[in-house]
Amino acid sequence: MMKVVTICGSMKFASQMRDIAANLELQHKYVVIQCVYVDSNTKLSENKILTLNNIHKRKIEICDAIYVVNIQGYIGHTTKEEITYAKQIGKEVLYHEQL
Repeated sequence: MMKVVTICGSMKFASQMRDIAANLELQHKYVVIQCVYVDSNTKLSENKILTLNNIHKRKIEICDAIYVVNIQGYIGHTTKEEITYAKQIGKEVLYHEQL
């Protein structure tokens, strides 16, 4: 059975996350749920940010694992919260770069 993963990471890595998602699907045969809608220059209202965060939590709930894009070791505040949430609900946490 194919593993379903949700990509988590800073939107400053939006371009890299698209490439990583393609690699995960083509090389590892993962089913990837992506979350890249905006780039780091896009400004969203607090309400839209809250909506996207809630939707992203649901994506974490329905996947087998999260795949953390931590380029050069960077893990932002929101991604740290997503890791904590994933662990709390028993999801596997995979990292792009080893810690």
